[in-house]
Amino acid sequence: MTSGYNSQEKQQSLAQLAALVPDGASVALGGSFLHRGPFAFVRELIRQQRRDLEVIKQSPGYDIDILCRAGTIRKTRAGIVAMEGNFGLAPWYRKAIEKGEVVLEEHACATLTAGLRAAAFGVPFMPCGGLQGSDLPALNGWTSVKDPYGSEQTPYLIPAVKPDFAVLQVSEVDRLGNARVYGTSHWDRIMSRAAGSVLVVAERLVDTEVFEAQPEATLLPYFMVEGFTVLAGSAWPGSCTPFYDIDYPAVERYMDTSRSLDAHMAEAPEIKEARNA
Repeated sequence: MTSGYNSQEKQQSLAQLAALVPDGASVALGGSFLHRGPFAFVRELIRQQRRDLEVIKQSPGYDIDILCRAGTIRKTRAGIVAMEGNFGLAPWYRKAIEKGEVVLEEHACATLTAGLRAAAFGVPFMPCGGLQGSDLPALNGWTSVKDPYGSEQTPYLIPAVKPDFAVLQVSEVDRLGNARVYGTSHWDRIMSRAAGSVLVVAERLVDTEVFEAQPEATLLPYFMVEGFTVLAGSAWPGSCTPFYDIDYPAVERYMDTSRSLDAHMAEAPEIKEARNA
């Protein structure tokens, strides 16, 4: 985090940042359900007509749903998928899976985290307990092993999951690319350590001195971040603590099947900012 670091300019526009993700890439999306997801980035992938993406996330919702609605995804590795208790299941995601338009590698949150940990630690698999009695091992061909140290436990071995990109929504970033979040980081830390490249969408830009004064709060050191953009409101219609809560009326409008995707996209903060620029 040193201020003497001579970095190339990492700050980019939202469009430039999304353009780094090519068709066919695997992308881990940070946040959880409607909380602190990189939703402006997701919408920009749709605007750029990206195709055949693989989405990796333990608890996606709006992000995977709108990507399925736009025909952007070919495969997903996911645990629970929902729009949270207020809105139930993710309808366009469900339709895409039922119709076979998207390939699902179904996980529990714990198994996907184990796969990401394996990639982060540079090993081919990671043991995971608690799966006995579940259909997931058979569905995915996961192998169990007897503990060689004598506990009689038989954990399953989850293959490494290494995304091409981790895209994370953060609270603050500095000009070097140091980034941090307020509140829980969900699974963002392990995603960032597992991925080949890390892209960041930040609510605000702060001085490097802010990070130097509290280095233990840094989630992402600058050397892990390929590029970032700064865009207030970019987790809309979700929340980003402490800046704003979920925009429940906007989510209700999104869930209204009588409204078009274009109508929803036109409400987004990044569109309004572009118009006012």
